Amino acid sequence: MGLFETINEDLKTAMKEKNADKLTALRAVKSELLLLKTSGAGKEINEQDELKVLQKMVKQRKDSAEIYKNKGREDLYEKEMTEADYISAYLPEQMSDEELTEAVAEIISETGATSLKDMGKVMSTASKKLAGRAEGKLIAEKVKQLLS
Repeated sequence: MGLFETINEDLKTAMKEKNADKLTALRAVKSELLLLKTSGAGKEINEQDELKVLQKMVKQRKDSAEIYKNKGREDLYEKEMTEADYISAYLPEQMSDEELTEAVAEIISETGATSLKDMGKVMSTASKKLAGRAEGKLIAEKVKQLLS
């Protein structure tokens, strides 16, 4: 069963349970996935595209939550973090710091990178290999750290 079908099933379950927060998060995910499907010029979307959408949504929720926390709006902070948690459940498990360091070091040796000038080449390969399992920002930090 694909992600879209899983979301639909979980939507039905959330409706039956009357779980408003989960329902809101899942409706947002379904909406984004529908937009992705209809925006492509007949292009079939793959799992990697779906994961990018989910990651983007989690990042948006966390950024909003941080702003709410800074402005003293704990109620909205909690709501955004709850939604981020519900959406994160559909993402593959994120890599630990050690796993990310090992993976990036391996990619650096594969690409033959020796300095920060080669960062683009390393990031291109790393982004493809680690998609969905690590945020781009974290990958970039590791690449900089290991190349400098």
